[in-house]
Amino acid sequence: MVSATQAPSRPETPAAPRAARNGNGPRWLLWVTTPLIFAAIIGLWKLYTVVSGVSELIMPPPEKVWTALIELLGDEMIYEATYVTFYETVVGFGIAVVVGVTLGIVLGKMRSLERVLSPFLVATQVVPKVAIVPILLLWFGFGLSSKIFMAAIISFFVMMQNTILGIRSIEAGHRDLMRVIQAPWWKRVISLDIPSSLPAVLTGIELGIVFAITGAIVGEYLGGDEGLGALATVMLAALRTDQLFAVVIIMTVLGFLLYAVVAGIRRFAIPWHESSGRATSL
Repeated sequence: MVSATQAPSRPETPAAPRAARNGNGPRWLLWVTTPLIFAAIIGLWKLYTVVSGVSELIMPPPEKVWTALIELLGDEMIYEATYVTFYETVVGFGIAVVVGVTLGIVLGKMRSLERVLSPFLVATQVVPKVAIVPILLLWFGFGLSSKIFMAAIISFFVMMQNTILGIRSIEAGHRDLMRVIQAPWWKRVISLDIPSSLPAVLTGIELGIVFAITGAIVGEYLGGDEGLGALATVMLAALRTDQLFAVVIIMTVLGFLLYAVVAGIRRFAIPWHESSGRATSL
């Protein structure tokens, strides 16, 4: 017999699955939906070419693009072009990381300096990149240097802005604690600034790799004789639309791979942060 003062026991409920708690959904969902969506896109593409009767010079059917892609993959030329674009992107991205993160840390700590430099930094982004390509070609020539600089100048700004945001998002109480214990400036940077701002900084770097490969390819389109962008221009001039589509597919795959590498580094560098997708709640 249960006493009047004894509260009824609550039935235990099974713990919610980790994926549901995190709001990420089951792991298998991505592996099912991605192939289905990809197949649907290919199907709609094929249907459009059949129903509309569009010329193959404008929209080649998927099977012709696939054949052209296989032919390109059997040619050493495509690997040389891919390496050039990869090299330009990675070097430009590396320069942008160093400049963007360093400048972001400095400007995040010195608001007055940011107010002075902000109009000039924003000007580097609002000026159409197509307009400055001739200047870059004049300064750096038609080689790799102009494309590397284009990749760097396009991608550094987002890294700088995210770094500034990360530095300024540090709680004031943590800064006060560092002052109370009289920690030297380098100790503050290593123990407080870097760990606290790392999620925002890595988010900027993750976005920066996308801008970097865009900048490199745009530079190749407008003034280059090497790389995937220049190869796409050659295919367009020769009216080889199927091979043009194939080159664009290779660009896309290269961009995905570079993004996946950077996103993976970000995921494992901050496993404790919710944005990494690895943090779990109890």
